Amino acid sequence: MTMAETKSDPAAALTAPGGLFEIEEAVVRGIPMKVWKTTPPSLRDVLDQSRAHADKTFLVYGEDRWTFEQHYRAAAGLASLLVAEWGVAKGDRVAIAMRNYPEWSIAFWAAAVAGAIVVPLNAWWTGEELEYGLADSGSKVLFCDEQRADRIAPFLDRLPLERVVVARAEAPLRPGLLAFEDVLREAGEADALPPVDIAPDDDATIFYTSGTTGKPKGALGTHRNICTNLVSLAYAQARGVLRSGGSLEALLTRPQPAQLLSVPLFHATGCHSILAANTAFGGKLVMMYKWDPELALELIERERITSFGGVPAMVWQVLESPSFSSRDLSSVENVSYGGAPAAPELVRRITEAFPKVSPGNGYGLTETSSVTTFNFAEDYKRKPDSVGQPVPVCELKVVDEQGNELPTG
Repeated sequence: MTMAETKSDPAAALTAPGGLFEIEEAVVRGIPMKVWKTTPPSLRDVLDQSRAHADKTFLVYGEDRWTFEQHYRAAAGLASLLVAEWGVAKGDRVAIAMRNYPEWSIAFWAAAVAGAIVVPLNAWWTGEELEYGLADSGSKVLFCDEQRADRIAPFLDRLPLERVVVARAEAPLRPGLLAFEDVLREAGEADALPPVDIAPDDDATIFYTSGTTGKPKGALGTHRNICTNLVSLAYAQARGVLRSGGSLEALLTRPQPAQLLSVPLFHATGCHSILAANTAFGGKLVMMYKWDPELALELIERERITSFGGVPAMVWQVLESPSFSSRDLSSVENVSYGGAPAAPELVRRITEAFPKVSPGNGYGLTETSSVTTFNFAEDYKRKPDSVGQPVPVCELKVVDEQGNELPTG
């Protein structure tokens, strides 16, 4: 594969038989479709593979730091408790309602590898909205923080919850509620995941997405959906690097990246494209309780963040901060965003402020488990009003009101 070939047409070389991102045909729930040949079979495989990063720092929240191995052993221990002691069976719903804490990640991975369907609930919801999500999903276990526990307290008697586990509680817990740290202590650490058979097309998550009418709708996602997104992210980055004249070797052998988590984990972007991706690829994830551009700049400097973003407005706030010019932001390599229209001017501002940065803009849905299209690096600089091309395993078409495909143009 020559540099000229990869720069002009990297997609063909990357996805060809034997390529790093080889594509094959598969029948998924009765529907023939293109899939990545190297997609991990399930989230169990992703978590198992994370152990390769061992003593590298994985999660950072304030003064709390978790290595990949510590995170794995805690999640594996909790998963074993869910299965062996709490009777969580494959397909049971386990909800999470909390801000961006390390406990969110531990609960998510524990429930997912135990075969449960994880239900991340919007931490901004009111008590009534949380009640709706818990009842509608039929959740059996809830992991939450103190604020969410207080909001849901008036509704607990009429919910099907068997256990409620509360993280980071400062006040004494109400009778019947369990402290997250006590549950982790009871579970202990484990060196292996509980023996649960999970197939690629088993359901893994229910994310609630706001429709144009009525209450939020629960969108099911499978293990294949989430694992496919991981490969799609890697493909989009590899393609962008090659299109910009870089090399895959440099990408694959670079030092540990560090990403700022500035969006909620209860959104598909935060969960699938940031948490799951850093778990899979060995990145350090620096968590923010809520968005604050000044704190973001402080964390970028202190933790040597290589990638940050969110929605375009968040990037604008960083660029326009009074303290921007006084910070050492030389570690930043990528600034990516989505979720809202981005003015082409933003690309120019990013390029001026971060000369070595590759900007990126993507489009996706909760129903697509995040990435559908991505515009990255030099391609994005050339076409700053575009969200890019669809990843090769996604098919897009424009239709009329009757569902008929419309011609290009």
